Amino acid sequence: MYLLGHFQTLQMDKKVVLITGGSSGIGKSIGTYLTSKDFTVYGTTRNLDKYPNFDAFQLIALDVKLPESVEAAVTKVIAAEGRLDILINNAGVGITGPIEETPHEEILNVFDTNFHGPIHMMKAVLPQMRKQGGGVIINITSIAGYMGLPFRGYYSATKGALSLVTEALRMETKNFGIRISNLAPGDFATNIAAGRYHAPVTKGSAYEEVYQKSLDLMNEHVDAGGDPMQVAHKVHAIIEKRNPNIHYPVGEFMQRLSLLLKRILPGKLYEKLLTNHYKL
Repeated sequence: MYLLGHFQTLQMDKKVVLITGGSSGIGKSIGTYLTSKDFTVYGTTRNLDKYPNFDAFQLIALDVKLPESVEAAVTKVIAAEGRLDILINNAGVGITGPIEETPHEEILNVFDTNFHGPIHMMKAVLPQMRKQGGGVIINITSIAGYMGLPFRGYYSATKGALSLVTEALRMETKNFGIRISNLAPGDFATNIAAGRYHAPVTKGSAYEEVYQKSLDLMNEHVDAGGDPMQVAHKVHAIIEKRNPNIHYPVGEFMQRLSLLLKRILPGKLYEKLLTNHYKL
């Protein structure tokens, strides 16, 4: 059995953090905040050339969809620092559209990024974390991953799948001193809407009117979202816990309340609440 003793000794030094999708939004907020707390932070981006003046923390190239890119980035951090204490799986993409009309290549892309990508990352860091006697992995999922949201079904599916894998991996690695949690944000003011894939609103489609209304509502929620620094504070709190929980939602009260209602309400009643909210 692996002991936490060695890892706790390392905690006295500056802990090394790797954050995927660290160039903007929630990832940048997490990296900036942890840097202010004296962590050594590496963020990742698919295209370093787009950020020539980035100076919030160290930024390295990584595409979570490519295992060889993942291995190269993790190897680079370990070579530079001698260890890797914390992985934050934050990189992700959004997708909207009717289940029936979303192109299949876009479905595969969102799963490659939001689900397979974090798995590539965890496979790459786990051997090092076992070697050093412990570590922390935080998977950034979504409150949307707890429910099948209309016109966001594929996004919900990727985040829900990652959440379940996290539950399993916690049990598989519990003897190695590795602490793994899900952090599920609600709507925050980031640029995710700009990078989200939107299946086109097709004129004459059976979904044309209702999908457009839902799309407008989703974009309003993101624009009016909270400060992503709230997520950063929660990440730091999880890192500091000796025995963190499995799931941590973070967001507005009504978004967190929706998770409780999902657990206690009959399925049809909860579905009715969602359809009323999305004006379906």
